[in-house]
Amino acid sequence: MTRRLAIIPARGGSKRLPRKNILPFLGRPIIAYTIEAATKSGCFTRILVSTEDAEIADAARAAGAEIHQRDPSLATDGATLTEVCLDILASEERDRRTYDTFACLYPTAPLRRADDIAAVVALAERPDTDFALAVTTYPLPPHQALQIAEDGALAPMWPELVDLRADKIGKLVVDNGSTNAAKVKAFRMHRMFYGPRLAGHVMPRERSVDIDEQNDYDLACWYANKLGYR
Repeated sequence: MTRRLAIIPARGGSKRLPRKNILPFLGRPIIAYTIEAATKSGCFTRILVSTEDAEIADAARAAGAEIHQRDPSLATDGATLTEVCLDILASEERDRRTYDTFACLYPTAPLRRADDIAAVVALAERPDTDFALAVTTYPLPPHQALQIAEDGALAPMWPELVDLRADKIGKLVVDNGSTNAAKVKAFRMHRMFYGPRLAGHVMPRERSVDIDEQNDYDLACWYANKLGYR
């Protein structure tokens, strides 16, 4: 039997949108939607919310998750998500709980669904892949990106690509900030989510809002109403 762990990272120190992990969203804390989707996916042996914050922990327990008490040193702006996940995997192993696959589910993506999570996990577990993530398309041609210099001048990020037609570039997608999965052995080896043998599950932009500031929150609310969330 394949053992899978869901890690939901939710520290309390968000700055651009304070307390974003538990902001009310259609009457419930935002984090509750990710916990519910993880549960409904039926993928996981255990669903852990990693936090140092008591209020977030209470909201997560109320939504049905278990809590990993994050070390304060891993709740700073300088701590990386890779470090957090490796610490949790090591802690679980010390408690004699081992996993074949794990997923990192961001709590500020409330429109991501259970079937999106299941699709990413299934991709990560294919024989020809080790890593998978949810992606979405760009709203504008990314190969025409411009860098802004200190004096305000603009220059193409990729001068050799900027004049090419989109059909010459091919289809480009980007991590939508909602869902990553990996085989545990490969993640420990490469210590990143963008490891080799990477696959992507394409999600529509209307379900791909990662809430990091007020405009994201407002957009997610608009999409939720459009999609008929209640």
